[in-house]
Amino acid sequence: MDARDNLSLPDTPRPQVTQGVTRGVVRLLWRMGFSPLTEFKLTSRRRIDVAGLNGQGRFLFVEVKSSVEDFRADGKWHEYPDFCDGFYFAVPPGFPQDILPMDAGLIIADAHDGAILRSADETPMNGNRRRKQTLTFARAAADRLVRGV
Repeated sequence: MDARDNLSLPDTPRPQVTQGVTRGVVRLLWRMGFSPLTEFKLTSRRRIDVAGLNGQGRFLFVEVKSSVEDFRADGKWHEYPDFCDGFYFAVPPGFPQDILPMDAGLIIADAHDGAILRSADETPMNGNRRRKQTLTFARAAADRLVRGV
């Protein structure tokens, strides 16, 4: 077995865990009908790990946490729910789920796929913010396509 397939191994390097969980989240969002972008920059200049936009204009945001230390060191995630309709944490198998806030959705993911264990609270975005962010999302996607990212 390749170590990249088991992201809960304690000796798996953190960047590798993050990359695998992100890959699984992207696959999950795609299956759910969302077009995902990684490292999406918000108007607040923060970056969300994975943003998904569906055909109805609904945004889902996913913040990837590779370890307990990663979660505890990050205080900026509190700002993200205002910029989306549903906010999730995505963690690798074996992550202690009880430390994550209950009002956020929960995704368990590895390099192959992801699964929603707890749905996010639904909070519709401000209409003006949605319009502006949809344009930002479209431009970011087009720019990445042109640059080959």
